This record gives sequence, C-alpha cells and structure tokens, in this order.
Amino acid sequence: MTWLHNPSHNRWLDGEGVGLLEFARGSLHPQGGFARQDSDGEPELDLPVELWVTCRMTHCFALGHLLGRPEYGRLADHGLAALTTIFKDSEHGGWFASVGSDGPVDDSKAAYAHAFVVLAASSATAAGRAGARELLDEALAVLDERFWDDEAGMSRDLYSRDWSECEPYRGINANMHTVEALIAAADVTGERRWLDRAVRIATKAIAEFAAGQEWRLPEHFDTQWSPLLDYNSDKKDDPFRPYGATIGHWIEWSRLVLSAAAALGALGDTPPAWMREHPVAMLDAAWREGWAVDGAPGFVYTVDWDGTPVVGQRMHWVAAEAVGAAAAAHAVTGDARFDDLYAQTWEYISEYLIDEERGSWIHELDVQNEPAGTVWPGKADAYHAFQATLIPRLPLTPCMSVALRDGLLEA
Repeated sequence: MTWLHNPSHNRWLDGEGVGLLEFARGSLHPQGGFARQDSDGEPELDLPVELWVTCRMTHCFALGHLLGRPEYGRLADHGLAALTTIFKDSEHGGWFASVGSDGPVDDSKAAYAHAFVVLAASSATAAGRAGARELLDEALAVLDERFWDDEAGMSRDLYSRDWSECEPYRGINANMHTVEALIAAADVTGERRWLDRAVRIATKAIAEFAAGQEWRLPEHFDTQWSPLLDYNSDKKDDPFRPYGATIGHWIEWSRLVLSAAAALGALGDTPPAWMREHPVAMLDAAWREGWAVDGAPGFVYTVDWDGTPVVGQRMHWVAAEAVGAAAAAHAVTGDARFDDLYAQTWEYISEYLIDEERGSWIHELDVQNEPAGTVWPGKADAYHAFQATLIPRLPLTPCMSVALRDGLLEA
C-alpha cells in the first residue's frame, strides 16, 4: 500500500492534525503560556508552567495559523506574550525553565528549552505574528553567546540563572533540538551561518559519535565530550536523560540530517555523502533494534550498548518521529520499504496511540501496549504528533513554517 503522496491519506492527515490542535487548545494557561494537559485534556494548573511546553505549543499554533486557520493566531500570540513577560529573565537574560504565580519556580537556563524558544519564534515569525522577529533575534543571540562552544562545535547544556555556573554535563538531546531550531532559523532569517552551525553539530553527533558506536548514539557526555555510557544506570527511564541509547533520537536525527542536507542542496552546495548514508543507516538500525524486539509491536524506549532492550515502554513521540523519518528517507532514496514502514507505523499509531474516546494521543504505553504513565503521564503537548501530520506532506526543505508560508503543502 502506497500512502505517501496519496490525496486521500493527506486529507486524513489534515483531519488528524486539526483534531490534535483542537485538543491542545485546552492547554492555554490563564496566567500565561501553556500548561501540560492530563489524559482527558484538562490543563494541569497546579503545576508550574514549563518553558519547553509553552514554546512547543506556540510553535504548533503558529503552524496551525499558517495552515489558514485564523483561530490559532491568537493562541500563538498568547505563547509569545508569555515568552516576553513571565518567562523572560530581564535581569540576566534568557528564559526561566518554569514559572508559577509568584515568579520563577526553576530559574535555571537550559539549552534544550532555549532551542525551543528559537523554534517557536521562528514559526511565529513565518506566521507574521507581532514581536516574533524581535524575540527570534534575541533568542538566537542567547543561544550564540551563552550556550555555543565553538571549540567543541557543540552546545553546552545547563546554566544557573546568572550564567555563572555551567553543569559539568553535555547532552545530545539539547544539541539535537538546537539543530532543529537552527535549521528553522536559517530559513526564516535567510542567514546561512545558522545552517552551517546545525551541520557542524550534526557532523559531530552522527558522523563521529553515532558512527563510532554502531549507530547506538551516546546521549550523555562529560565536558570534554567523552561519552558517559553508564550515566543514569540507576534511573533508566528518565524522560530527558535515560540510561543507554534512545531509539527515538536515532529516528529524529535521521530526519533532521536529511533536512539539513536538502537545505545545503537548495543553496547550491553538494552535501557530504554521509549526510545521506548515515541517516538511512540509523533509521534501519532503529527499526532493527527498536521495533517489536520484545514480541509486541511498537518501538522500545531505550537499548543497551549491545542492542538489548532496557526500557520497553512505548512513547508516542517515537512513533510520531518514525512516520516523519520514513517519509524523509523515502523522499531521498525512493526506496519502497520506507513507504511500507511509514504505513506500518501509522497503523500502529491508529490502533494503539490515537485516543478515540478522550482525544489526542496516549503519550506512553507499557510493553503490552496498554496505557501507562510512568515516564510521560498525561498528554503534555501536541508537538511530535502534530508535526507527524505535516512532515509527510511537506518537502525536506525549507522548514515547516516557511514551507507552509510559501504554499508548499501537498493537498
């Protein structure tokens, strides 16, 4: 069955995307930003409002507005307002990790969340929202001046509020989302240097770290960028820093590298061969070592350094990224097996993850594909799932927001 480029399937994707955004409208927090939602879609107003959630939802609502749905523009503006007020550290610069009714709850400065400020501001800029470009310029300056380590060619991870202390840890997750943000920023601003920086990070992460570890990409490093393979061995299912190799990140990196290669090509450059070969190899490895390896359908969360499953929980974001990566790999290679994997993953999502009763997608399943919440309780945000409804209908470059702005969505 060929679903990619099928108009009927594209209409289904459009409907699913609208449903996800409609559910996500309930995340609007009356004090500013966007709240996590529980399994029924109720905003968890007793929890601090988190920067990364607010940014990801601002990004999604900006994309929704670019789809021609005017009701989402004001929601994107709601997110922008929070990023320029309650989250902004006017004294030291940057943005607080989380805030409550009395101010910051977590005043640390994390590269992961700051990358999403860039992504949200990029999408809002493409959507023509007031103040978005100024926010984007400011966020890029913080990313450049505070987090970027030019000698390493990578981003640092976590700082104290006043930037005086940097955690002696370096992470691949923050760098992955920095790549995502920089690709978008390059397209929105027209500044080539952000794409070059994204490629530089990806080269180290994939051509060096992943290729040197049989595609089992290390996640955690010391300050010299030496892998910490035993990191969090006593907390294997951490939602952001799990022990072992994270299958979903191999998948996510695959799509991002293919997109970066396409962006280089659009500028007239010839991407290095590894930018086509390594992402496909990583995607194959993810399916080989992650899909149904314990006898049940779905991707396991993490594997050990010999490929043995560690945490068997099924996360919705991994399946969402898999459909996007399969579509990207098919676009680059034309190989029909990626069309098959694409359809297989959507069938899995439809059977196990789409919550027909309550709405949106179940964020976590156990090893029997029953709803769980040990790692990701509730339905935190729509980012991964909503993007999965767009990526198959868009070209690899430019980024989603610019492609929608320029009318490149495949109907």
